[in-house]
Amino acid sequence: MTSSAGPRYLGPADVRRLAGVLDLRPTKQRGQNFVIDANTCRRIVRESAITDADVVIEVGPGLGSLTLALLEVARHVTAVEIDDRLAGLLESTIAEYAPGQADSFTLVHADALRITELPGPAPTALVANLPYNVSVPVLLHLLALLPSLERGLVMVQAEVADRLAARPGTKAYGVPSLKAAWYADVRRAGAIGRNVFWPAPNVDSGLVAWTRREPPPTTASRDEVFAVIDAAFAHRRKALRGVLREVFGSTEAVEAALDHAGVDPLTRGEALTIEQFAVLAEGLR
Repeated sequence: MTSSAGPRYLGPADVRRLAGVLDLRPTKQRGQNFVIDANTCRRIVRESAITDADVVIEVGPGLGSLTLALLEVARHVTAVEIDDRLAGLLESTIAEYAPGQADSFTLVHADALRITELPGPAPTALVANLPYNVSVPVLLHLLALLPSLERGLVMVQAEVADRLAARPGTKAYGVPSLKAAWYADVRRAGAIGRNVFWPAPNVDSGLVAWTRREPPPTTASRDEVFAVIDAAFAHRRKALRGVLREVFGSTEAVEAALDHAGVDPLTRGEALTIEQFAVLAEGLR
């Protein structure tokens, strides 16, 4: 009976006890803020809409608060943890708090930005409290690396959540918005208070949900499109004709590409959709 029971969740006392076992002092360098509120973990799992058919990848599981909530629902959870001490404790925590789900858990002790493959079944969802200092690079890396990912829900710094989900013409719209849009439809999925973390961060947090879709139809490669995006926002307040000329050469070539995309040369990058950038990259090849 015990083996089939669901996981027990970590509360504030559990998190501090486990941190004490490791003599752990959370570091800002790795964006370590541990969730101590079980209801927040339940909310994240609920908002992610994962089911018992999903294989979930979690990045930065920390002490295991969200991991245990994911194991209650998902078919399998693969957790990627860079920190030596946290990785060393996680499997025993799962064995203690979720013995019935231990066989559905795989730990990958690695830097999520450097992984090139994952063991076990192909992941279908990404659900994570991403380390805030590398949240956008990690998200983009995994979207590119794992085409099997169908959807996800990640917790990031509120400002970053705004940028990822921003629409053209808004102040928050920029490189993260566009590169994420290459892979998926992205939306803001709520806010998270500071008091659910230990230690409490100095910034607000937000949830971002995404659903995979096909990239825009284009003869340009992803790298070519991304290079144009980077160039367009290198000087955000400048018109596209000027900033693209600095990177791609002659005024004539840039103006021909803008004409091909149906874009006014005096337009700024913040006004263009990912589809327009894709067409623009075709003309700049």
